[in-house]
This record gives sequence, structure tokens and C-alpha cells, in this order.
Amino acid sequence: MAKKTNQKTITYKQAGVDIEAGEAMVDLIKPMVQATHSPRVMDNFGSFAGLFRLDFGELLFKRQYKDPVLAACTDGVGTKLKIAFMMDRLDTVGVDLVAMSVNDLICGGAEPLFFLDYLAVGKLDPPRMAEIVKGIAAGCKESNCALLGGETAEMPSFYKPKEFDMAGFAVGVAERSKIVTGQNAKPGDVAIGLASAGLHSNGYGLARRVLLDVAKFKLTDRPAELGGASVGEEMLRPTKIYVKPVLDILKQYKVKRPVKAMSHITGGGLGGNIPRVLPKGLTVRIKRDSWPVPPIFKLIAKAGPVDHLEMLRVFNMGIGYVMIVAPAYAKSVMSRLSKAGQRCWVLGKVKKGSPEIQWG
Repeated sequence: MAKKTNQKTITYKQAGVDIEAGEAMVDLIKPMVQATHSPRVMDNFGSFAGLFRLDFGELLFKRQYKDPVLAACTDGVGTKLKIAFMMDRLDTVGVDLVAMSVNDLICGGAEPLFFLDYLAVGKLDPPRMAEIVKGIAAGCKESNCALLGGETAEMPSFYKPKEFDMAGFAVGVAERSKIVTGQNAKPGDVAIGLASAGLHSNGYGLARRVLLDVAKFKLTDRPAELGGASVGEEMLRPTKIYVKPVLDILKQYKVKRPVKAMSHITGGGLGGNIPRVLPKGLTVRIKRDSWPVPPIFKLIAKAGPVDHLEMLRVFNMGIGYVMIVAPAYAKSVMSRLSKAGQRCWVLGKVKKGSPEIQWG
């Protein structure tokens, strides 16, 4: 027989994990999540796994896949989260999380289908977590993909109460015959650069070091170079999502294959990402000053100071996505991008040479 004791028992909540807060969070985010769903999502919210039909059952929306290939990728937001913590603004980093994966996904010509998120938090505060999911849902809507599920882990001994980390996972589909591999690129093809929204989600270690530590800017400061925006606003500007304009181009050409290769310009800049999608023996010669460099990059370069080559190696410098296109179609592709509201410029042409980008 167990001995009676007056000693109080310890609860999970006292250890730092609040089960009721988790349940409250689910109630807050449910309508946001469901707003991203298409008829292909099967209704089983709260189950152990999300269910997604590869095709529509309704004839009007049927995709008629012949040889579908699934594509998948994962990414995070990095130390851009530090700026979100400092500004106590959490509704934009969710957009970044989606953008970093779906922009990778479409490089092969895949259409995003669904997205999953993972949040690891120090303290689960339902309204704060709902702000994060609000941004994720907005990114999913912009990408025409469903927020199919996610996981939130409360880890009180691992993260500070108001800090967290996040990761995202995207799955898409492409017809095997229409996958964009880059292997058909050849000399003379045109490199078209699509404008970025700013820093996007890369290079924040250097950006924070220069702007906050060296130049001593406060996040509320509004340097003349930024045209009225504060340093914090500029650093939290969400990553641009290229899904709609890029897939619109691919769907426009049902027989011809004018788009030879595509590259999401992230860490490593133009020089680190374009060579990844070109066949051996080819490179791109980029004309300097062929596009306007956004003010935030000029401010970082000046305030550091940071060498120009280092800037090119770390940041996107105003080009967030590159399409390698057959020369006969370059003008029509750019016209269609412009009509969709996407600024773009001819950066240069594909040339024979070593993988390193050439600058002219």
C-alpha cells in the first residue's frame, strides 16, 4: 500500500510545456489553414497526417497528368528571425518560409501542391504563433499551394521565451516531359533577371553586422538612402514569391520549350546559383549595371564598407530569380512578365566557358 504524502506533484505546465495553449493555438489557426485548401485536400484536419489528392476529381479542374513526377524541398528563414524578434513583428517571416521553398521548387518546372511547417518555440503563446501561421498561410495562397499540416514543439529549456526557429517543406508535381533541367541550354540563350523585393532571406549575418553593429543604426532609424523606410522595415521585407509569373510563362508554351533553365538567387548570389542549373562547359556573361541595385544593398556596401565582390557573393543584389530563355522568345517572355507586374531585365547571355560567372 502506497504511503500517503502531502508533497505536491509537478505538472507538465510547470515544466514549461502548456498543452492547453497548444490546443488554443490549433483553434486560432484552423480557419487560416483551411483557407489555403483546394478540393484536392481531403478534410481530416487534426489527424496524424494530411491527405492530398494528386488530381482533381471534378472534370472541369482535372489536370490529366500523363507521367507525373513529385518534387520536394525544404528550407528555413535563418537569422532574419533575429530582426523579427527585435521588432516583435511575426506576420512576415511566415511568407519568407514559404517563399524559400516554393521558389526552389519551381526551378524545375514543378507546380507547388502543398506545404508543411515546423515551429520550435521557447514558450507557446497562441496569439503570437497565430501571427506566424498567418504569414505562412498568406505565402501558401500566393503560391497556390495548400498548408496541409505542421508541427509546433514547445521547448522551454532550448529557446528563450519569445524566440523560435522554423522550417518549411514543400511538395510539387511536374510532367516528366516538361521538367526544366537546364541540359538544353546553349550559347546565345538569354539570361533574364527577375527583380527581388530586397534582401529576401539570405546574408543577414553580414547585414546585421554592418547595419546594427558597425553603422549603429537602430531598427527604427530611417536613413535617407531607404526612401522613407526604416532599417527594420527594410530588413523584414518579405521574400518575393515567383510562382505565379513563372508558372504562367511555362504554361503559355505547351509545345515549344523556350525556358531552358531557372535559378532561385539565394545565398551565394548570382555567381553561386546560376552555374548550378547550366550544363558543363557553359556559363553566363552578365553585363554590369544591367539592372538597378536596390538602395538597401548600396547602404550595406557603403556602411561596412563591404567590397563589391563580397556583396555579389553574399546577396542577391536585386535579382531574386533568373530564367535562361531561347533568344527568339526573350522579348515575349519579358513582356508577359511585365504584364504580370514582375520587373525584369536582360542580364546577359549564355557563353562557353568554365562554371564561374563572367562579368562584362
